[in-house]
Amino acid sequence: MKILVIGLDCAAPEVVLRDERLVNIRRLMGQGCYGRLESVIPPITVPAWMCMSTSQDPGSLGVYGFRNRTDHSYGGLAVANSGSINAPAIWDSFGTNGKKVVLVGVPPMYPPRQVNGVSVGCFLTPDPAQSQFTHPASVKGEIEKVVGGTYPVDVTGFRTDNKDWLKDQLHEMTRKHFEVIRHLMTTVEWEYFQFVEIGLDRLHHGFWKYQDRTDRDYVPGHKYESVVRDYYRLLDEEVGTLLELIDEDTIVLVASDHGAQRLDGGFCVNDWLRSEGLLVLNEEPAKPTPFSPKMVDWTKTRVWSEGGYYARVFVNVEGREPDGRVPPAELDQFLADLTKRFQALTDDRGKVMSTQVFRPRDIYRTVRNVAPDLIVHFDRLFWRSIGSVGNPQLHVRENDTGPDGCNHAQHGVFVLSAPNLPHRGEVEGMRLLDVAPTLLELSGRPVPASMQGQSLLQRSRAAVTA
Repeated sequence: MKILVIGLDCAAPEVVLRDERLVNIRRLMGQGCYGRLESVIPPITVPAWMCMSTSQDPGSLGVYGFRNRTDHSYGGLAVANSGSINAPAIWDSFGTNGKKVVLVGVPPMYPPRQVNGVSVGCFLTPDPAQSQFTHPASVKGEIEKVVGGTYPVDVTGFRTDNKDWLKDQLHEMTRKHFEVIRHLMTTVEWEYFQFVEIGLDRLHHGFWKYQDRTDRDYVPGHKYESVVRDYYRLLDEEVGTLLELIDEDTIVLVASDHGAQRLDGGFCVNDWLRSEGLLVLNEEPAKPTPFSPKMVDWTKTRVWSEGGYYARVFVNVEGREPDGRVPPAELDQFLADLTKRFQALTDDRGKVMSTQVFRPRDIYRTVRNVAPDLIVHFDRLFWRSIGSVGNPQLHVRENDTGPDGCNHAQHGVFVLSAPNLPHRGEVEGMRLLDVAPTLLELSGRPVPASMQGQSLLQRSRAAVTA
């Protein structure tokens, strides 16, 4: 059986499952099952899409975000790319058996993966006009003919106050993406087809606050209040054109890697660590300044943080980091004390935040490469981490990387339709890691032992047995 995976980055269950105007998605809902889809920790595009495709958690993949430490030096950070993740993915179960696959924009997808079929780079692709972002290479020219010029992998500068420009750019990019999807679906032989539309994530970060009635800045009747819902309708129309190109035996999944929720503000984590005497700089910044290891007096520093949507916290461990200050024998107690301090933090109104603090060894099956010592979700991600230093206060309203209208939510959404699917209606408890095993079992293929999730079919059998 063929499989079509429609990835909508950041799609929110609050919209997908409730908006009656999304007629094509609702048709799929009526044919199968749907519900909230629990993401991984952290719920972030990289590595979440590959966690879904491999059914392995971030620790097992050894990728904890867009940028990861390459070693225990203070400056060794590298942007994740397709070579960062080598775990077998669902499409390998097809390609290694001679079946053709097509992958478009599944992060990280640059350089393009060498699959048995076609792969097209994601938003991490550098200048697509100059980069070779397809496999095989000849597909690049083919795509450029379809879109009439350079293929837009992303909207550069989407963190902007020019909202009219952003809306127009996102609509134009999305239409071009689906033109390419339809072209590849009809001109390339395939058994497995997966793509990710990044436009919805960019739209949420630009416009979510205008339609979220719980947002601090919500204004009824704002000129941008309908932008989010209108874009979902555009996506639904485009999805409808894809459904016309497949037969009734094709398995179809619509899924998101995480959801969206309001953003109350940013917490300046490195400035807070400074106030706690745990992070010491060589000199006081004259203004808010991006964090750099060169600023730090490492001989007096015990901990620092990287990250944006969430905080990746690293301890300066003696014998591990070059100028480590926390003895290994004291690390567990130090992290326990630090966790309590994080959990006691208050927001700008004096209310204790529901901050979640995770230790990788406690939440991942395996911890590979250089993992954070702690992962922190401020107020369950209603506050984002601000890494810059020299801020006049610990709580800020603006993101230090540009205007931002939302943060990621722990739950995305899924809609699954298949002729042999035993489940109908709303399903609870579905996790991102359960997706690949479910699709493989529905298509009659074995589930690799490396996959950590449980298929819906296996869950059904277990329920009957119980």
